[in-house]
Amino acid sequence: MPRTPPLPPPLPLAEAQARLLALAPALPIEWRDVADSNGYFLAQALPARRDQPAAPLSAMDGFAMRAADLPGPWRLVGESAAGHPFAGTVGPGQAVRISTGAVVPAGADMVLLKEDSAVDADTLTLVGTAPDPAERHIRPRGMDFATDDAILPAGWRINAAAIGLAIAAGHDRVPVRRALRMTVIDGGDELAPPGTTPATHQIPASNGPMLAAIGQGLPVTSRRIGPVPDRLDALIAAFDAAAGADVIVTSGGASVGDHDLIRPALAAMGVEIDFWRVGIKPGKPLLVARRGDQIILGLPGNPASAWVTAFLFLLPLLRAMLGAAAPLPRTIAVPLTTPMGKGGSRMEFLRARWDGAGVALDQQQDSGALSPLARANALVVREPGAPPAPVGTPVQVYLTEAIDALH
Repeated sequence: MPRTPPLPPPLPLAEAQARLLALAPALPIEWRDVADSNGYFLAQALPARRDQPAAPLSAMDGFAMRAADLPGPWRLVGESAAGHPFAGTVGPGQAVRISTGAVVPAGADMVLLKEDSAVDADTLTLVGTAPDPAERHIRPRGMDFATDDAILPAGWRINAAAIGLAIAAGHDRVPVRRALRMTVIDGGDELAPPGTTPATHQIPASNGPMLAAIGQGLPVTSRRIGPVPDRLDALIAAFDAAAGADVIVTSGGASVGDHDLIRPALAAMGVEIDFWRVGIKPGKPLLVARRGDQIILGLPGNPASAWVTAFLFLLPLLRAMLGAAAPLPRTIAVPLTTPMGKGGSRMEFLRARWDGAGVALDQQQDSGALSPLARANALVVREPGAPPAPVGTPVQVYLTEAIDALH
């Protein structure tokens, strides 16, 4: 009887993530309308094309004058309103009524607040306190940014504020990576298509829609194939149907069982696996391969395993190909509000709920359970062999509902 070759040792998480991201090809650059760029990542640093503000502006309602003329009185000679600047120059003993956002007239270097002054006909007097320093209520030219300043770096994820900044800086189009095409293949004879009533030997095919939803906060178009039966020819046909995708994600079939056909299908297609198996729980049987510029990511079939590996691998892959400067999620230190038991032989990711002050572990941590996954908004990292941790112990936590807000 032929001897079964030994399984490769599982890779450490950081090494596996680094190998995956090293494979990720950058998508082509395109120029998009700024107003239609929300969620994309800048492919190049964005410089300012103008000064903001383009002239000194008043930060308050009041009167513009020369500080040298304190303590007054002053003669009112005109007005500067937002969009309607005073056309002349403020001379000795003169003042101009000014509104918030209006251009400070030439010759003026101080804005006296309205509540610190009194007006009688065209005479203005000081009745309160003059600003200290004199320019306190003036926004200087270029206060926000000046021409050629780098306002946003390459790899920055564009959000609503960044759209406003880019437009204010003189841009109507921005360079980004084009939208990513992802295909999710759900495999297994036990799966019933969504919307159908499963037989007693079946379960609803929930992983495909769940994994497709991972990319919905990013410029990703998702297509689902399946459920695909546990036949080599059917799986190869599914891979062929996904030939135009940038990323193929499979759910199930990446382990060592007789019906786990992802590796045999890739071998039949001549696709070499870059690595297989990662030392984490849940999610050990994870597979990564590359076919040309296409990345194939084989995730486990258990729902929690599929979601955790999608968070740790699929999401960073999508972000890296879209041009994110920092595609990996980051942890923060949060105190436990429930105790945590001793760690096992692998790094673990425990489903938990963060309430803004601390994090509570869900009592159910089975990799086949969806309820704790839906309740969770955090993953607590438990290192291999970690000692038991009582309430109040700081632990490293991924805030999973903030995944698209991280840069």
